[in-house]
Amino acid sequence: MEGNKIQLKDILSCRERRAYIQADYIKKYHCPVISFCMNIPGPVKTNPAVRKAFDAGKYELNARLGTEQVHILDCAEFHGDTGDELIMAAECPAERLKEIAVFIEETPPLGRLYDIDILDETGRKLSRSIRRKCIICGRDAYECARSRTHSVEELQNEIEKILQSVL
Repeated sequence: MEGNKIQLKDILSCRERRAYIQADYIKKYHCPVISFCMNIPGPVKTNPAVRKAFDAGKYELNARLGTEQVHILDCAEFHGDTGDELIMAAECPAERLKEIAVFIEETPPLGRLYDIDILDETGRKLSRSIRRKCIICGRDAYECARSRTHSVEELQNEIEKILQSVL
C-alpha cells in the first residue's frame, strides 16, 4: 500500500490524543462519543484512496445521524500520517448510536474498512453483538487477527481491491 509509513510511537501518540478528546467530551457534555477512523493494517494508515473512503464514510455517518435527528455538540477531525479520524459528542442514546455504527460498518463494500467506536456517557466502549467477518476468508476477524492467519500484505491487497472497486 502506497503512503507514508508510521511507527509505533506515532500510533500511541494518536491513541493518547483520541482518549484525551473522548474523555474531555464526556466530561464536558455528559453524553456519548463517536470515534470514526479507518481499519487499515500495517505501517501505512492513509493515502488519497483511503482518504476518499474516509470522506464517504463520514458523509454516510453524518447522513444517518441527520436522519435520526442526532444533535452533534462538538467534533474534532484529524488527517495525518496516522490516519483520518473524526470524534463527535452526540446527544443520543449510546445503544442507538452503536446500531447506526454497526449498520454502516456492515454496508458493503466500504463499511468493512470503517472503524466506528461508541463510548457511552461513562466512557465505556460499547461492543458489537456480532463479531466482524474477516475481509479475506469470511471467518471471525478477531480470530484471524489474533492468530495472524493472513499477512499484512494480503490484507492490504484486499483493501486496495475494495478501494479500487468503488473509488
